[in-house]
Amino acid sequence: MKRVFIVHGWEGYPEEGWFPWLKGELEKQNYNVSVPSMPNPSSPAILPWVEHLDKTIGKPDENTYLIGHSIGCQTILHYLDTISGSANVGGVIFVAGFVKLQNLKTDEEKKLAKKWLDSPINWGKIKFLSKRFVAIFSDNDSWVPLSNSNFFKEKLDAKIVIESKKGHFSGSDGIKKLPVILEELLKISK
Repeated sequence: MKRVFIVHGWEGYPEEGWFPWLKGELEKQNYNVSVPSMPNPSSPAILPWVEHLDKTIGKPDENTYLIGHSIGCQTILHYLDTISGSANVGGVIFVAGFVKLQNLKTDEEKKLAKKWLDSPINWGKIKFLSKRFVAIFSDNDSWVPLSNSNFFKEKLDAKIVIESKKGHFSGSDGIKKLPVILEELLKISK
């Protein structure tokens, strides 16, 4: 059975925005879908989030698909960097994934984001773990500049999708459905 894990972002939760809709749509097509509640979402830290995701997934394989939103994308990258041996995953979709951020307001936000942004990632190893990467961005995201798309294309040879006026793809942006994710997941999981 194909398994999908949706990792929410900073201050996110499993019932936010488009997560319930996507979970329901995928379950209709017989995917086993998990949207884990990540630890301490108002102050996400790399190690607890990666450990939680690892525990939730168990043993990944070619029927394992990962979808991340915002810092959930960073979590997936760090998780993939910890996989050892011959394990791989079927594919990964990054929604508002980043290696650079903008418009962080408080010193606390900047300090927290810096830990994620400065933590090294073995992109070569990650690219080897799957042949299917998709990175979805919005042309009016306040925090994730479109220049991030170049990085995902260069490092992972990801398919890049630019959506119009979807903000940061958050529930607070009014995004309750995101058909492009469903379409892309169905393509990479066939």
